[in-house]
Amino acid sequence: MKQTYVDYALLFKALSDPNRLMIADMLSCGELCACVILEKFSITQPTLSHHMKTLCDCKLVNARKDGKWTYYSLNEETVSAFRAFLAEVTSHKDNCICCEAIFDESCTYEEDSE
Repeated sequence: MKQTYVDYALLFKALSDPNRLMIADMLSCGELCACVILEKFSITQPTLSHHMKTLCDCKLVNARKDGKWTYYSLNEETVSAFRAFLAEVTSHKDNCICCEAIFDESCTYEEDSE
C-alpha cells in the first residue's frame, strides 16, 4: 500500500518531540531494552511507555516482548520509505504537486540568468 501525506505527517509528528527523536537516534545503533532507553532520560516509565507507543503506532519502531522485558528496534522498512519520501518531497520533479489541476501553469524550473 502506498503511503500518503497523512501517513508521513504522523511520522513527522512522532519525531517532533525531542525525546522521541533521541530515542530514534539511540535505536539507530540497534535493538535496545526499554530499561536501557529509560536510563538516558529524566522521565518516568509511564512517560517512556507513552513515547514508545507513539513511535510504534506510526510504525517507526518495532516492539518485541521477551519475558518481562520489552525490546525496541527501528522498523527498517518504514525508515527506508520515510527517507525516500523526504527526498521526493524536497526535490524538483516533473510530476510535482504544483502541476495538479488547481494550477493552470506548467511545472517547470528555470534558473534566473544574470
